[in-house]
Amino acid sequence: MEIREILARNLRKHRQAAGLSQEELAHRAEIDRGYISSLERCRYAASIDVLDRLARELGVEAADLLQKRTRGTLRGKRATRGLEN
Repeated sequence: MEIREILARNLRKHRQAAGLSQEELAHRAEIDRGYISSLERCRYAASIDVLDRLARELGVEAADLLQKRTRGTLRGKRATRGLEN
């Protein structure tokens, strides 16, 4: 999977989980709504500054928007399944 696809999926997932429309997220992050739509459709690549603003408004780390989800992970962190380290 390419990095743009990972960003698109994570951006959409976190935006929807936050209950935000593309328009509301765009307003909060001071980004054009069409740009967010294009990010979610893999049309554009985001700059690191845009990534940071989006992450801040979504309440996640910028790295979370680029984290490829794999089995056995939970929100980008290893699931402990009740085990304490």
